[in-house]
Amino acid sequence: MPERGTCETTLVTTMTSIGFYALAAVAEIAGCFAFWAWLRLGKTAWWLAPGVASLVLFAWALTRIETAFAGRAFAAYGGVYIAASLAWLWLVEATRPDRWDVAGAAICLGGAAVILFGPRAGA
Repeated sequence: MPERGTCETTLVTTMTSIGFYALAAVAEIAGCFAFWAWLRLGKTAWWLAPGVASLVLFAWALTRIETAFAGRAFAAYGGVYIAASLAWLWLVEATRPDRWDVAGAAICLGGAAVILFGPRAGA
């Protein structure tokens, strides 16, 4: 099997990390929404079981991000979380984000990209 080039390896690593960021965001939002549904919407406590499982999946997915430092992965995740939360607002809660929501999410995703892809001293 031919060895992957640096560019191809970087692309695969980046795409894998993006997938884990997306999985982490959906899992965290779903887990937190289960608690929201129980406490704010009057759903039964049975909503907590899948909520807790979802939060465990969130934590696992976030540890799969390819970076040397947890803090950097968590910081960049903040931007992904914001954008995913607005997608949840639209898709699950049937409330379309307004232009300010979209602008804010774009700024946050830009910040996440700077954190993840910015050149590092000594790298």
